[in-house]
Amino acid sequence: MPYFPRLILFLFCLMVLVESRKPKRRRGTGPLETKPSHLYKKNPDMTKIRHGKPQPLLRVDDHDFTMRPAFGGPAIPVGVDVQVESLDSISEVDMDFTMTLYLRHYWKDERLAFPSASNKSMTFDGRLVKKIWVPDVFFVHSKRSFIHDTTTDNIMLRVFPDGQVLYSMRITVTAMCNMDFSHFPLDSQTCSLELESYAYTDEDLMLYWKNGDESLKTDEKISLSQFLIQKFHTTSRLAFYSSTGWYNRLYINFTLRRHIFFFLLQTYFPATLMVMLSWVSFWIDRRAVPARVSLGITTVLTMSTIITGVNASMPRVSYIKAVDIYLWVSFVFVFLSVLEYAAVNYLTTVQERKERKLQEKFPCMCGMLHSRTMMLDGSYSESEANSLAGYPRSHILPEEERQDKIVVHLALSNESSSSRKKGLLKGQVGLRIFQNTHAIDKYSRLIFPASYIFFNLIYWSVFA
Repeated sequence: MPYFPRLILFLFCLMVLVESRKPKRRRGTGPLETKPSHLYKKNPDMTKIRHGKPQPLLRVDDHDFTMRPAFGGPAIPVGVDVQVESLDSISEVDMDFTMTLYLRHYWKDERLAFPSASNKSMTFDGRLVKKIWVPDVFFVHSKRSFIHDTTTDNIMLRVFPDGQVLYSMRITVTAMCNMDFSHFPLDSQTCSLELESYAYTDEDLMLYWKNGDESLKTDEKISLSQFLIQKFHTTSRLAFYSSTGWYNRLYINFTLRRHIFFFLLQTYFPATLMVMLSWVSFWIDRRAVPARVSLGITTVLTMSTIITGVNASMPRVSYIKAVDIYLWVSFVFVFLSVLEYAAVNYLTTVQERKERKLQEKFPCMCGMLHSRTMMLDGSYSESEANSLAGYPRSHILPEEERQDKIVVHLALSNESSSSRKKGLLKGQVGLRIFQNTHAIDKYSRLIFPASYIFFNLIYWSVFA
């Protein structure tokens, strides 16, 4: 080939090679910028799905997890432990309690076993729970319950290489508590939270406390406003249903003792003060009708208000409570103080009516300057009245009038000889008037407080 054509071919190849080495510029972009060559090296993206079938560590899709582990064999043991986070409320009206707790299950499922050189467990959230078998534990006699879901479902699943599984949940449950209020508010209540498998009998699932009494843990800061938590303990029994069979049932038992100080301030002290206030009427003059009546009515209405307020916060039980005994006995004492004044007022009115009749029948003997007039009861005989020295016979009353009252004129000259008889007559007259009016108030001042103190001694010795 001639020399010149070879030179042209060489130059053309050189130009093509140079053009191929230049970076290409995209349409619509800015000026071309060159970058170092090492930035073009990309690290592999582990989140991308690689082609080909992956090999999962847990072979969930290779097994049928609708069946329990070791189906057809012996019952699978499922251990349980509980950590009580809080006792939120105790309701006497609804007879229930609300508790927040951590519920943990332990069992072995060989279908979840995986190889591991370091023997480390794997932890998952609630999404895996829907794909595998878990125990169907529920709360017996529960009214409401839910799993906390802030910020996500409070569920944890931990799987160990040998197939051991830990399943934990944070639950708030409201359950029924059968309460006995016969000693309220001096009572103690024992409540139970019961756990049981819903579908599996004791032949398929054996539910047990994992560490005995140590399976139940409580927070030291748990406290209630009205109760003192005395004891937490666990028990287990078999429950029988006639249509399905026997089931393992676990119990979380706790005993509560009520604080009495609140009820002393709100119920017992006000009731006692109302009873004591009703006794004030015994020292008020029996003729002060508005004062004694208003005081009695006020104490009766106040006691009625206290009884209504206590019963409004309690369930409508068909038996008598301890607080009912105290309040109703106090109410009876207050009511009797009102009846006591009614009796005093009635007897006073009767006595005054008799005195007015006597004054109308026997006018005043104002002309006798040297004599005294005394009214004797009709029980005295004529000989006793006539035995007084210096008694003028002309003033002896007829027989029919002497049966009501006898008027005796005692001369001053014979006063020394008849002093003993006058003292006896005056004592009888004073006793008769005292028994009709003042004696009731006087005796009430002693009988009412003594009886109420005796009642309190018996009450507090029995119920405290």
